[in-house]
Amino acid sequence: MRSVVRPAARPTLRLAVAVWVASALVGSVLVLNHGDQPAGSGPGSGAPGADELKKSYSATAANTTKKPGDGTVFNADGTHAHDPGSPPHDDNDPKTKNAISRSATTADADTVDPTTPAAARVHESSVAAQRAERPVPLRAAAGDPAQPSVPTDRYNFYNSCYGLQNTGNGRWLAGTGMAATSAAASTPLYFKPTALGTYLLYAPDGTYLGAKSGKAAYATQPGAAVNWTVTQVGTGVFRLSLPGVGYLASDTALGAVVVGSPSSRTQFRPLKRTGCKTFPEITTNVVGRPAAGVSSFQETRGYIDAHTHGMAFEFLGGDLHCGRPWSPWGVTVALKGCQNDGLNSVTGAAVETFLSGKPGADPVGWPTFKSWPAPNALLHEGTYYKWMERSWQAGQRLLVNLLVENNQLCTLYPIKRNSCDDMTSIRLQAKDMHLMQSYVDAQHGGPGRGWYRIVTTPVQARQVINAGKLAVVTGIETSVIFGCHLYLGNPTCTTGSIDKQLDEVQRLGVVQMELVNKFDNALAGVAGDEGQTGMLVNAANMLETGSAWKMSTCAPNDPEVHDKDQTLSVPVPSQDGLFGALLSVLPGNILAPILNVLPALPVYPAQHHCNSLGLTQLGAYTVQGMVKRKMLFDPDHMSVKARKQALAVTEAMRYPGVVSSHSWSTPDAYPRILQDKGFVAPYAGDSTGFVGKWKRMLTWANPRIYWGIGYGADINGLGAQGNPRPNAAANPVRYPFTGLGGVKVYQQVSGSRVFDINKDGVAHYGLYPDWVEDLRVQAGSKIVSDLQRGPEAYLQTWERAYGVKPDACTNPSLRRYPSFFRTKLRKGATWWTVVQKAGQPHRRLDKQFTYCAKRGKTVTVRFNARGRLVAVKG
Repeated sequence: MRSVVRPAARPTLRLAVAVWVASALVGSVLVLNHGDQPAGSGPGSGAPGADELKKSYSATAANTTKKPGDGTVFNADGTHAHDPGSPPHDDNDPKTKNAISRSATTADADTVDPTTPAAARVHESSVAAQRAERPVPLRAAAGDPAQPSVPTDRYNFYNSCYGLQNTGNGRWLAGTGMAATSAAASTPLYFKPTALGTYLLYAPDGTYLGAKSGKAAYATQPGAAVNWTVTQVGTGVFRLSLPGVGYLASDTALGAVVVGSPSSRTQFRPLKRTGCKTFPEITTNVVGRPAAGVSSFQETRGYIDAHTHGMAFEFLGGDLHCGRPWSPWGVTVALKGCQNDGLNSVTGAAVETFLSGKPGADPVGWPTFKSWPAPNALLHEGTYYKWMERSWQAGQRLLVNLLVENNQLCTLYPIKRNSCDDMTSIRLQAKDMHLMQSYVDAQHGGPGRGWYRIVTTPVQARQVINAGKLAVVTGIETSVIFGCHLYLGNPTCTTGSIDKQLDEVQRLGVVQMELVNKFDNALAGVAGDEGQTGMLVNAANMLETGSAWKMSTCAPNDPEVHDKDQTLSVPVPSQDGLFGALLSVLPGNILAPILNVLPALPVYPAQHHCNSLGLTQLGAYTVQGMVKRKMLFDPDHMSVKARKQALAVTEAMRYPGVVSSHSWSTPDAYPRILQDKGFVAPYAGDSTGFVGKWKRMLTWANPRIYWGIGYGADINGLGAQGNPRPNAAANPVRYPFTGLGGVKVYQQVSGSRVFDINKDGVAHYGLYPDWVEDLRVQAGSKIVSDLQRGPEAYLQTWERAYGVKPDACTNPSLRRYPSFFRTKLRKGATWWTVVQKAGQPHRRLDKQFTYCAKRGKTVTVRFNARGRLVAVKG
């Protein structure tokens, strides 16, 4: 890797910039990293027809587009300001997060959307035809392994109640003694898994079995000191040990003791019993077994979230985020609140109050959850594993978890425990994903038993989904991928270093990746940010690259296809996230020197603005490298110029593996991606706004490929979640409602709080099933059907990235003679081998694939239960 020596900035300015950005820029991280939304709203409910929908966009453009002299206030450079008297832009306002593009304000559609009304009608008709086809057969998934009276292995203790009998003397553990002569007289202990094969032993009085001075003792708090490792000695016989302390043993005189070496007196036979105090935990409130496929290789059903940050508790140094998706010590630790964590003791309480959006905010999480989780509680954990489990139980079957970092924000924030290096943070988060998978496995009976399954190929993903579990794809969204900084035009990476790190992240399991996030880097320019947020991020871009964004007037200057528009002056963002909170608590003599010296930003020309930095040669090389490794390329957050160039690269390589995951592209790109046989998942946002995005996407549907839609929650990525629907009281979601496969979904209960989508919105990840039901209430069964087809659409895009040809029924030029199937497909071949040779079938129902052949013939390929070819007919 070529190093670049960065020239020192002027000390006074550099110090002022660093201090200011540390409080203002990093503080406003609520809206910087991913949650910043464009002004204006996306399409509403709209009219059902394609022509009417297109006309409504044209009317919107005519009514909202203003020119100099029509009453709009313009700056000296020609850029426009907010109308006189208009309120400051609020990036978390529900009205601003529902545009079809979060990268450019939606002003009109016809000027940029290449889809004509006639084509839109064809696209919508093709969707309707696909919906009308034969339903996919489903079954109830297998449940957790049974727990007999005596555990069968060291994982079989999970979340259950046991008494412990010493096999040497037949005595039972009672308190700290070994005097009990019957199971009924023993102390019932609840075995709460902390990882695979390790447990907290929770007593009826709410204490934890541990050791002190060589004897058994009970502690009041969970932790490593009471984390027992269980090992199996023989059938129904186990040992329990505390690492670094010793083994639980029976002593005639002393009772229960802890000794240094194993022997016959350290052997115990657990017996299942009643009387335990249940370990504190959040409930999912979903009744019924999750839906699964009839075969492991059939067409899938479920929902896909194509963009979430489940391991974001580690990013920005690890101390800005409050809470985590799991803790070995349980929910009371994972979601305990922020009183003493991350935010320093001087400002912590005031900041918590400020960020909640109301005075007297309660920073406590479990068990009251008074002020968080909430749609705009952006620094608080939203993906606790039981909340995710609820989403899975109700119907979600695919999740793209993006590893995330922002090195400048992390460096400037004063409190941290983790490295700020993007790639170091990504490695840590990838490791965490596997730790969480093991933790979920432990809660369900052992390795591979859990519902959270990390996958690296479309074959694995299909098998996991059809087993009724959640397929988890690993992605990356970070500001400086692969250490590819750009400073004063000089890159800090080479083609060699890019290849090395592409190989590394592929070994980490990364499948889907963006090239940029918030700052220009050596691979591409970014779309930027707008308003006060844009000024702050642009200042950070100066620290990162040595220059501000190179924004110029777009040519052609289109009101919809452009990057984030920049303003001229730099007002003090007194109500911008954490910075506003700091202003409310820090004395003026500390703030004055910070506010008096601000970084000089350029005066930009007339809007609309486009970043002149497009895709660099290193960026094109990276895209090509992703294609060679069959990775899915996400063009979100790129500048318009860079994205157009990147799509030209994938098109030249005839590569369909392109996914736009959370509405951070522009409306010219979405139909292009779909026509290239890729996949688009709009940002979830409010349910009303998503209905509008779905209606517009119907006009872009590619009739040549399988139709399905996903959503990008962007939760934990500082993206605001859906607010309650304003008219919910008149037409509410009613509980319980029915989820995928007939499961019943009741109101979610976390601790002492009961959540209601009608009042709370998407307060946490577990309310996404309720959000989907809210879509059904507004738009009917069609939108739910299209969402349930989402995982299959994503999987087929992923398959095509492997070189698999698309469906010949909708691509007639790919049809083959029936004899091809009879002679080229051999009995015993796997279903994946068949797909690689024959292309994607039109349908995959149960154990039979259907293909369109030449001369109007239909060919069926049949498999056995193991997915091996047994017959070809047609």
